[in-house]
Amino acid sequence: MEIAYDEQGLVPVVVQDWATGEVLTLAYANAEAVERTRDTGELHLWSRSRDELWHKGGTSGNTQAVRALRVDCDGDALLALVEPAGPACHTGQRTCFFTGDMTLAPHEVLPGLERTLAQRALERPVGSYVVQLLDDPALAGDKVREEAEEVVRAVHEESDERVDEEAADVLFHLMALLHGRGHALAGPEGVLRDRRR
Repeated sequence: MEIAYDEQGLVPVVVQDWATGEVLTLAYANAEAVERTRDTGELHLWSRSRDELWHKGGTSGNTQAVRALRVDCDGDALLALVEPAGPACHTGQRTCFFTGDMTLAPHEVLPGLERTLAQRALERPVGSYVVQLLDDPALAGDKVREEAEEVVRAVHEESDERVDEEAADVLFHLMALLHGRGHALAGPEGVLRDRRR
């Protein structure tokens, strides 16, 4: 589809994390920025404040590898699905949307948990249950088995609330087990994505 640029020759670009679906920023691009993005595989935008082409992360190193560039149904907006090499916001925040109503949307919960697991692995706080699971794969594996049995039992014998609680426990312990091996949900998600093809 052809891109419908506005009277200034710009099109809004919603930048979304490829792996998590989280919106990172809203920016603008002109035809040259779109062409450079397609040619290089890294996000290029148009800086309205500096009135110049802008290689996102070119100075800071926080580049954004573009996995997909989508055009909306009217052709007047783009969606850039990116793999960020660092924070998207000039403030150092992961996303530019870090103020206002910060209630977690459902799609933000598991990526947030993954970041917490990675942080615990790095900082290693004393007495942390997560660190204990990361350091003891046998314990983490036992907990996955135990919680899986509990969710199956809850499905047959308990309330919907208990099913959700036990399923959450399975997810938490499975993610800890994966992180203890240096893996994240992106691996299994990729397998499921490829199975749909």
